[in-house]
Amino acid sequence: MAYDPVLYSRMLTELTFAFHIIFATVGVGIPIMIAFAEWSGIKRNDPYYLLLARRWARGFVITVAVGVVTGTAIGLQLSLLWPSFMRVAGQAIALPLFMETFAFFFEAIFLGIYLYTWDRFRKPITHFLLSIPVMLGSSASAFFITTVNAFMNTPQGFKLNNGSITDIEPLIAMFNPATPTKVAHVLSSAYMTSAFVLAAIAGAALLKKRDSLYHRKALKLTMVAALIFSITTALIGDLSGKFLAIYQPEKLAAAEWHFETAKQVPLVLGGILTEDHQIKYGLKIPYALSILAHDNPNSVVQGLNETPVNERPPLIVHYYFDSMVSIGIFLTVLSMLSVWMVYKLKSIQYPSWLLRLIILSGPLAILGIELGWIYAEVGRQPWILRGYMKTARGATTSTHVDMMLLLFCILYVAIGFTLVKVLRKMFTNSDVQEELTSRGIEGGPTQ
Repeated sequence: MAYDPVLYSRMLTELTFAFHIIFATVGVGIPIMIAFAEWSGIKRNDPYYLLLARRWARGFVITVAVGVVTGTAIGLQLSLLWPSFMRVAGQAIALPLFMETFAFFFEAIFLGIYLYTWDRFRKPITHFLLSIPVMLGSSASAFFITTVNAFMNTPQGFKLNNGSITDIEPLIAMFNPATPTKVAHVLSSAYMTSAFVLAAIAGAALLKKRDSLYHRKALKLTMVAALIFSITTALIGDLSGKFLAIYQPEKLAAAEWHFETAKQVPLVLGGILTEDHQIKYGLKIPYALSILAHDNPNSVVQGLNETPVNERPPLIVHYYFDSMVSIGIFLTVLSMLSVWMVYKLKSIQYPSWLLRLIILSGPLAILGIELGWIYAEVGRQPWILRGYMKTARGATTSTHVDMMLLLFCILYVAIGFTLVKVLRKMFTNSDVQEELTSRGIEGGPTQ
């Protein structure tokens, strides 16, 4: 393959984002779950939920450390791999980039206080209150960095004259039209994914030891949270579709292989696209795309033919979009089923088949996050700054990006291996039953 700095820059950036997004997602969502567990423990006077919060917090610290490394790599790569982009847009997005760093330090300070003040307050609620700034800091960090991505999709708050950026209005740039739906979707999906990841861990433990009250409580708490955030993510996803129909119609059209502007447009799932833009073997849901775009089955949806050929997103995004939506539907149904079995059937023991599906839900939720980000980024192509700068123009011309790609591949493999080993050793050396015994937890409420 001939050396192409743009291609290698995209590959390295995609690799880093794909690795970082895992830790960024759990870094935003896990604090919410820790707070839920501790609040439940305090409210019910239940030591099992309090122990859940303690153990989740220990693992969370490790993922935060990895997130810092990969986040730093992204900042480095923005400057090294996309210098032309940063020269033009860097001033406009400087405010959210700075605020994201501030939010992280805010979170880190209170996380340290939270970890080292267990059992140091007369009232347990005082310790719980320390989790609030941790939650706010992690979610604020996600908010600020997501506004940067939103700016790349709907840039505003500046003028571009002969390649020079002028008349910068940082707040207008940060609060651009893409910010509300993109931030809401990122936060909600992070909370949802974290709930499913923790549920998968509890499900795997229950499959081995069916009588573990600790893990039954963990699974009940996480699946209730997963259901709540699955529904909110789906609702926000619907709003995102309406945003795309107005501000990025070419991205929505590419996702649905919709070429001719028309009304009463169906939504297409799967299928194969022929050279003459005919869809074979796809499942068409009548009127669904018109409803998704404008809440009206008779509404007109702009087709991809309205966009110049050299400005159209790659049509492969159709599969990313379909896979993301399919995973979201599966996870929502699974969480509904799990919660229904607990509250309506009063089930104490989860059947083995359901536990296996719950175990699968963790990796699937992470895969859904990855597919969503791939769709968001690839669907914006060929633009790095939509309407102002194409990706090829924003990339470096360095002749050593391929070497950087190799080195970062090695780095991420080493980090991933070390992370798994540390987490396994941390929780293997601290067995749940032993910790329950050492803390004098010998019973408690069963629900």
